[in-house]
Amino acid sequence: MAAGMRGKPSIEIGSIFLAGKCYQETKKVLHTSIPDRLICREKETNQIERFLADHLVKKRPGSLYVSGAPGTGKTAVLTHTLTAIKEKMQCKRIYINCMSVKSSAAIYNKVASEMKGTEYNRSTKEAVGYLKTSFTTQGSMVLMVLDEIDQLDSKHQEVLYTMFEWPALNKSRLVLIGIANALDLTDRILPRLQAIPKCKPQLLNFRPYTKEQIVTILTNRLQQVSNETAVLDPMAIQFCARKVSAVAGDIRKALDVCRRAVEVVEAEVRSQQILKTNTSSNSPRKVSGPMVRKVSILQIDNVIQEVYGNRVTTSSKHQSNIPLQQKIAVCTLLLMLKVGKIKEVLLGKFHDTFIKIGRSQQIIENIDQGEFLSLCQMIESRGIISLKKSKETRMTKVTLKLNENEVEHALQDKLLMTSILYEGIP
Repeated sequence: MAAGMRGKPSIEIGSIFLAGKCYQETKKVLHTSIPDRLICREKETNQIERFLADHLVKKRPGSLYVSGAPGTGKTAVLTHTLTAIKEKMQCKRIYINCMSVKSSAAIYNKVASEMKGTEYNRSTKEAVGYLKTSFTTQGSMVLMVLDEIDQLDSKHQEVLYTMFEWPALNKSRLVLIGIANALDLTDRILPRLQAIPKCKPQLLNFRPYTKEQIVTILTNRLQQVSNETAVLDPMAIQFCARKVSAVAGDIRKALDVCRRAVEVVEAEVRSQQILKTNTSSNSPRKVSGPMVRKVSILQIDNVIQEVYGNRVTTSSKHQSNIPLQQKIAVCTLLLMLKVGKIKEVLLGKFHDTFIKIGRSQQIIENIDQGEFLSLCQMIESRGIISLKKSKETRMTKVTLKLNENEVEHALQDKLLMTSILYEGIP
């Protein structure tokens, strides 16, 4: 009897290990890196493949602008497609994330360095001249992918215009693919391209994932778990998909929510089983091995509220009631972050810019800094911005918690948002 009693804790610990393995494997398949197989993006994949075949195989220069909100699969599909056709299409490949360059003009030296295969550091004029010559001399086709291409924003947009004009040069061998979030970048920021058919890029927009697509992707991932025990309840998957698709259709957000929910349940089960194991070592009662506890709607809802707050849970009906002053403030902050390529602004500067934009729009009167702080606090309560307080009100740091697509959904006022972003800071 005593020997049997002594054996129970080790059996229990083994059971805990087996149950824990289910959670570990589930978390592993819910990663946000590029998967081996992409689903629900077959149409976009085919369009990219056709574009590459038409231009690289047939040796015709051209450009493609790929747009879509974060988490809609733009970079994943392109990377996956380029890897799949690597052996079929021989060309020189250049990939640059434009967030990595210090200024828009610095992209020229960056591209030149990639073309030469060695460090290139000359003046902007020399770099542009070198690239123009390189792209028009005889040789294999050049495929250049510029991710986050909207970061090349410059005075009169000369850098972006230059990039899209290169494939139209006589004897050019460049195929350019630009990737960014904004759907209307080429129309709104680069209207000159519309007048030059040879420079106008083909367009490919990645729409947000629908609820059905998110369910399909999550289910497909979970089927990769070797253990037959399902960790996520089907209703929890449906709930997560509905919540995430209601805002931006960001698949990475859905995967992250599910993975965090699994971590929560795993931690709870582990603590409970350790407690039971300790109790069983001092008691003759039979203690059963742990059952795999499933992630339910409750855990998914808690993760969404704790991690993402109102960004996901607030309905569009409620958000559409946001007062005009708050809408203008949010649009002003978005504009400042985009123009300055920064992640936060000081309240004083934010207030000054808010007043300028309000006057230019002719829709708000002056409010003092104290009133503006109260305005920002109301916006913060909606989960749209965050305030990092300072001893001096003017030095309070303001951060936007939403991306551009989420801001548009939250404000439900695309006309106002487009107007402010288009006209810029007065």
